[in-house]
Amino acid sequence: MTLVKPHGGTLVNGYAGHNASELKTIAAVHSKTVTLTRKQLCDVEMILNGAFSPLTTFMNEADYTSVLHDMRLSDGTVWPMPICLDVSEEFAASIEMGERIALRDHEGLLIGLLQVDEKFKADKAREAELVFGTTSTAHPAVAAMQEEGAVYLSGELLGVDAPAHYDFAHIRRTPAEVRAEFEEKGWSDVVAFQTRNPMHRAHFELTKRAMEEDGLNLLVHPVVGVTKPGDIDYFTRTRCYEHVMENYPEGEAMLSLLPLAMRMGGPREALWHAIIRKNYGCNHFIVGRDHAGPGKDENGQDFYGPYDAQDLVREYAEEIGVTMVPFQEMLYVPSEHAYIPRDEVGERESENISGTAFRKMLAEGAHVPEWFSFPEVLKELRKTMKPLHERGFTVFFTGLSGSGKSTVANALLNKFMEMGGRSVTLLDGDIVRTHLSSELGFSKEHREINITRIGFVASEITKAGGIALCAPIAPYASTRATVRDMISSVGGFLEVHISTPLEVCEQRDRKGLYAKARAGIIKNFTGISDPYEAPKNPELAIDTSGLQPDEAADKIIAELKCMGYILGGEGAECSPEEQASQQA
Repeated sequence: MTLVKPHGGTLVNGYAGHNASELKTIAAVHSKTVTLTRKQLCDVEMILNGAFSPLTTFMNEADYTSVLHDMRLSDGTVWPMPICLDVSEEFAASIEMGERIALRDHEGLLIGLLQVDEKFKADKAREAELVFGTTSTAHPAVAAMQEEGAVYLSGELLGVDAPAHYDFAHIRRTPAEVRAEFEEKGWSDVVAFQTRNPMHRAHFELTKRAMEEDGLNLLVHPVVGVTKPGDIDYFTRTRCYEHVMENYPEGEAMLSLLPLAMRMGGPREALWHAIIRKNYGCNHFIVGRDHAGPGKDENGQDFYGPYDAQDLVREYAEEIGVTMVPFQEMLYVPSEHAYIPRDEVGERESENISGTAFRKMLAEGAHVPEWFSFPEVLKELRKTMKPLHERGFTVFFTGLSGSGKSTVANALLNKFMEMGGRSVTLLDGDIVRTHLSSELGFSKEHREINITRIGFVASEITKAGGIALCAPIAPYASTRATVRDMISSVGGFLEVHISTPLEVCEQRDRKGLYAKARAGIIKNFTGISDPYEAPKNPELAIDTSGLQPDEAADKIIAELKCMGYILGGEGAECSPEEQASQQA
């Protein structure tokens, strides 16, 4: 028997048939440059190495429209996900038809050249509704679309250098390399397992059962490109996968990393994943409940039904030549000392640990039963997912000038220094303006740059396990949200709105800034001639009108104890909502 053929019949090789050196010369002298985003870089890599076969380039308008409405390319080939190169309207307007543009990574490495034969305006609302079934920005792909360029480019794409990867080189294989290894091993019936999370014993038993029941070999094929915000970093996950692989029968399973930018698109994404694995030589694909679902919308409703993905892949399975293997929920049955599919458990007592409960165990440093995971996997996860009281965090103050931000931040700094045990850094507004943003003015653009810089520095401090205290005015909600996302991905984040009223702030005006602003001497002054967008849902709101700085600092410490970032003392009583938020 032979391996399943690539989708469309031929495995694309975007590096063949042209001289890379000549293309580099053309790009250096004549070409405008697009610096690829992480998503675009993943897409280019997957087009050029054949993982997106039969695509040879980014979609033109005919293919894009056909995929949106019919889940097929314009020639009728099944393809459910639009793959488009987005650029700004300004950049698109600067390009002539037939012009070649250089596609580079963030370090300037030339990945490929695109000869622009077509440019068309994206209809983001229609795309979101047809592909993801929603226009809600609670869906990560829809939210990301709002930040992407409004024009799509297409044309001949020629590969120059593959994106540079300096990690896990021994398990980064192209579709051609995976296929060659399958053939060398004599494998022809292979099931792929898709994951963006660590694997535990239930996943191992599930995949092993699929192998045994259908006589299949296994490709563990985790995504290491772009996944869902908040996912465990792929470095940690990959070390976990390598430990799990040691438990499969020798020579029957293989691990390879997939540089895919996921869209979290539910049913369409599942079908897309199946096609991609077909290009890697797999003719079976495991599809789970709510496969690639992004979670819940703003109303607490799931974006997709639990079996929508399985139903769609099953519908197209024969046409694409990939058998859908349904993911069976595996439960641990103590009396059998084994994992058994839920529908076979019957009346026997069973155990399971939800993802939320498992994260809570790690956050609290609690014992995890051996039946749940492998010791080596838990060891790797504990290296990264330390208990909350060992993780770094940021306290981000925001409020009007004179509200008491700096004073409270200094009081908090001293209390942390008194406690000891962690490095603490104060990023006060005036200090940052002097040492980090001295060239910036006070326009909206410059204020946003200043706050983003503060957020970046705080995220690095937090990631390293330290405490960052940030005390800028930070008047704009969108910029504060950006900072929150930046820091929350690496540690704890506590937003403290110093909500002291404007009239009190003016009374405290030691520098006479409000008076000068009222007189028109100082322009764009927050609270007078420039807006202050008060936080709607800060972790804490503190009015310092009748509160001493150390009392305000004590409130913050109590909240941090409630959140779990500080041990000791009685702390504050957490509401059920706060507890659930911390566990998640």
